[in-house]
Amino acid sequence: MTADSASGAAGARRAEDAAAAPGAPPRPHPTPHSTSAPNSPRPSAYGHWVAGAWRAPARGHYPVVNPATEEVVGEAPEADGAEVAEAVAAARAAFETWSRTAPRERAAVLDRVADLLTERGERLVPLLQAETGATLRVASTMQVPTAADRFRRYARGALEPDTIPLAPQPVKASPLAPGGLIGAAAVRRPVGVVACITSYNFPIVNLAGKVAPALAMGNTVVAKPAPQDPLGCLELGPILQEAGLPDGVFNVVTGSGAAAGETLVADPGVDMISFTGSTAVGKRIATSAGERMARTLMELGGKGAAIVLGDADERAVKSAISAVGSTWSFHSGQICTAPTRILVHRSLYEKVVAGLQHYASALTVGDPVDNSTIVGPLISAAQRDRVEAYIAGAREQGARIVVGGERPDHPKTGFYVAPTLIADATPDMTVAREELFGPVVVALPFDDEDEAVDIANGTPYGLYDYVFSADAGRAWALAARLRSGNVGINTAQRHPETAFGGFKESGVGRDGGSFGLHAYSELQSVVWPS
Repeated sequence: MTADSASGAAGARRAEDAAAAPGAPPRPHPTPHSTSAPNSPRPSAYGHWVAGAWRAPARGHYPVVNPATEEVVGEAPEADGAEVAEAVAAARAAFETWSRTAPRERAAVLDRVADLLTERGERLVPLLQAETGATLRVASTMQVPTAADRFRRYARGALEPDTIPLAPQPVKASPLAPGGLIGAAAVRRPVGVVACITSYNFPIVNLAGKVAPALAMGNTVVAKPAPQDPLGCLELGPILQEAGLPDGVFNVVTGSGAAAGETLVADPGVDMISFTGSTAVGKRIATSAGERMARTLMELGGKGAAIVLGDADERAVKSAISAVGSTWSFHSGQICTAPTRILVHRSLYEKVVAGLQHYASALTVGDPVDNSTIVGPLISAAQRDRVEAYIAGAREQGARIVVGGERPDHPKTGFYVAPTLIADATPDMTVAREELFGPVVVALPFDDEDEAVDIANGTPYGLYDYVFSADAGRAWALAARLRSGNVGINTAQRHPETAFGGFKESGVGRDGGSFGLHAYSELQSVVWPS
């Protein structure tokens, strides 16, 4: 899943303390949700979405920059502490009614949200593409449609049973109560007000993955999108309202730096923080939340390893190359589950490196609005510079830059990094240990399974690993040795109902499928005499 989350030590990506990206002066760019008067010089300025209405920010706005053109897309509101507190108060006030709303009513609202997102896709996709820099293929297939799918999934989730009946048990008398046959049930209850702090790579998809299960369980939400691309998330406010969501149940505040998120996390009216971002920011959130025992759900950094075993046949090798190639071709490597390391048995190492070199060399880098573009820009100049510094560091440490490693000649504007393959790295090199969040793959050889496991497990992360082998049973056994929340066997495809989350510093908790409903609920045990 950018504050420091967007470009900090552990992952230049997501939501909390990144400075606003630099950009040109604001230009007229009409939007139906401007907080300005018709003749205002800032017609593209959004407000916060609080209690079902746009709120003009007291501290003004900051520019949201297109990573491909470096032009201003629009202006996002700069929240102060009072505005964050107002959003939390609105969510708190709406909780009692929404939490007691019948599941079928909640399901109907979420279904309608999915319908509206699908209907508005033609308008939302260009905005999301402009603020994220995603290619047309990614923006049109993986942004709005996936967000709609998530609301649709949790419309069904709202109707899933929330009560687990327990068999009656004979209990002896005690000083507290007479003995007898005691019945009980475990019931899932909403947590309360949930702060959803999200990443820049897939802004509305990531937010939908938090908001939809939270609302399905009867919670209310205050969202804090990543500072780099919050406009699509702000657009969700009126859409949820039109779908029938009561005012105050969903609120959005934004800010260019850490202040808004820190204030939200520390607010005593927030019962749970759901965060996608860097490990560094996650630790700070955990510290703040722990002081008042607020619940947390965290999807943090990743340094995925794709292990190609010595028995891999041609099919398995091709699958591995394709999976690892997604680090370059899928949103320019700005995805936490990407297999950014490929660990190859020495007998296949040069063959796989050659295959990856061919794959990377064939990719088209360019303007994301061009249908032929496969690799678009990174989110900001700061993130581009950060990735380039990692590549330079690998070169200085003696690794071999097989392809890429230089800034592409074209386009002339935008924050581009060429698809880069680094070979002959050692496990202790920085580029092999830290999350880069860019189109960079590191190849490392190994001699036996024990060494492969040691290398794969040798980073602080444990989000998503992959095993490629001609023997699925062998791969299954190896998966049990990987300290990773997710393992793909001969595929980079994901199953939408699996529990998603990480081991070690890759996160706390699980969401996805029905596990997402569990994540946004508390278990209450109810006991009675039979």
